[in-house]
Amino acid sequence: MAIIELIRMKEARIGVIGLGYVGLPLVIEFCKAGFPVTGFDIDESKVAFLNQGRSYIRHIDSSALVKAFENGFSATTDFSLLRDMDCILICVPTPLNKNREPDMTYVFNSGGCIARSLRRGQLVVLESTTYPGTTDGDLRAILEKSGMRAGDDFYLAFSPEREDPNNKEFGVRNIPKIVGGYTPKCLEAAKALYDCIVERTVPVSSPRVAEAAKLLENIYRSVNIALVNELKVLFDRMDINIWEVIEAAKTKPFGFQAFYPGPGLGGHCIPIDPFYLTWKAREYECHTRFIELAGEINSGMPDYVVGKVMLALNDAGKPVRGSRILILGLAYKANVDDDRESPSYRLMEKLEALGADVSYNDPYIPAVRPSREYARYAGRKSEPVTADYDLILIATAHDEYRELDLVSFGIPVVDTRNLLTDKNELCYGA
Repeated sequence: MAIIELIRMKEARIGVIGLGYVGLPLVIEFCKAGFPVTGFDIDESKVAFLNQGRSYIRHIDSSALVKAFENGFSATTDFSLLRDMDCILICVPTPLNKNREPDMTYVFNSGGCIARSLRRGQLVVLESTTYPGTTDGDLRAILEKSGMRAGDDFYLAFSPEREDPNNKEFGVRNIPKIVGGYTPKCLEAAKALYDCIVERTVPVSSPRVAEAAKLLENIYRSVNIALVNELKVLFDRMDINIWEVIEAAKTKPFGFQAFYPGPGLGGHCIPIDPFYLTWKAREYECHTRFIELAGEINSGMPDYVVGKVMLALNDAGKPVRGSRILILGLAYKANVDDDRESPSYRLMEKLEALGADVSYNDPYIPAVRPSREYARYAGRKSEPVTADYDLILIATAHDEYRELDLVSFGIPVVDTRNLLTDKNELCYGA
């Protein structure tokens, strides 16, 4: 196979569609491995930023981009250049629409761009999380509009991203890479490519198995987080500290894995991916009750937190309406600048609907970036952490917040992340 020879010689030209939290780390790893890489994105400002050798993602150092450029990387909005690529990786978002159904616009548009310039011998790999049947069904059909056939004229595979932003222990290189090919030759080509940048590839029998494996990973987390969120509410009523319970249970050396409660789910994976399978299951007349129940519980946590805020303000003799509230943390997880699907936005929205004056602080997000769901917050700036508020709500456990003596402020603090070690009567766990 000519494509495998090009890969082994490090002469295969790699095209990465989508230069975000998934695509950019792949760009850097392929450049490190000695491949010529071109990044494609529809966002002109992002492309211009990257072509200046500047990273817009906090945990990806600009020095890594500079080295990538030295090794031949370039970013572009010109998708006609896909014809010059030998291997094309699709790393675009797969969000939900307003009806909580899969929005495949980015994937299918990418497939259409590839189809317009698809040539014999190219390898196309989808990395975006999706429902089983996307790669060998929907995407294949779009690509085959070129007149060529997958497995005969070009190679097609699915290899799910497993990116965990700012994880110091695991990154692209040492996270095993699942690969499923449309045909054995497709699998061989895709495996050869990823073998160049990861320590271990995990070949499976089909793209559908690979798609399902990725969904299982995130559904597993969603269901278990829902369990501890539900127990959090129950144990709170029983005057039992859920965090102490989890720490005690963790001492069992087998049969238990710790998950932690929070103000709601965030990030691009766990709040979204399970519903891709729920949606697809309807085609098979199957109701995914565990998944839907977990979604119900997790999506209800912001309301539980708002209830705690109302209680804390009530104990201080203040109504929610007119109270000044500072939310600590806009990112969905600690020590990153990733605010996708962050529950902080839902908390802000719900508290403002009750008449509160809500501000936020986040050392990694100085201003709210434009988004489809929360466009009205775009441009809002991070405010200093001071005692000039009626209540502080801890939504994200950034390390910087551990350094603050919030108790000394003398105002109610609602802590959803068990961040406060020095608690008093003004501190409320949530």
